[in-house]
Amino acid sequence: MAPRFTEGEKIDVGFDGKRCIHSRNCVLGHPGVFVPNAPGEWIHPEAGPVEAIVLIAQTCPSGAITYRRKDGGEDEQPPVVNIVRVRENGPLAFHAEMEIDGEPCLRATLCRCGASSRKPFCDGSHTKAGFAATGEPATKDAPATLEARDGKVTVTPMPNGSLKVEGNLEIVSGTGRTVDRATRVFLCRCGHSRNKPFCDGSHKAAGFEG
Repeated sequence: MAPRFTEGEKIDVGFDGKRCIHSRNCVLGHPGVFVPNAPGEWIHPEAGPVEAIVLIAQTCPSGAITYRRKDGGEDEQPPVVNIVRVRENGPLAFHAEMEIDGEPCLRATLCRCGASSRKPFCDGSHTKAGFAATGEPATKDAPATLEARDGKVTVTPMPNGSLKVEGNLEIVSGTGRTVDRATRVFLCRCGHSRNKPFCDGSHKAAGFEG
């Protein structure tokens, strides 16, 4: 599903409800532009400066908020380093030039508890499910560096299985420590792996349906 854009004179603001994790980054960042629980339209691009809206979009953890500049300014560029951050008791937070099931994006929070109703995206179900998984997994014997650290990343949710991630990627702990560097990796999304965030095949015994 493509985001729905609200048009403004200098910037259009997009919102994809399927990907939103309700971090409230937008409504706290500029409550005049993003007005929660409002009747009718809740995004008002004319109510704030362009640069403030750009900053909010670029710090939206789920990538639910996006933008299209119309003032001649530069649109968001892919990161210099592709990363996925392992959130404590929570999702996998990607920042990369990605395609997820064929949809392009630069940010996404993907479920790793297995309980989301919007798989592969997180919907916050990990909190209600009491999902427990460290954000500080052990450091692997990873290459000291990759030949390249940016470029296209393809994320493919395997049928009733893991997330297959192909492309240059650094897997980072919640405190910013590099856990692994890889060009192809399988990450757990059923919540049952004994080697989180990596898949160990536990989805089969757990009867995971993705």
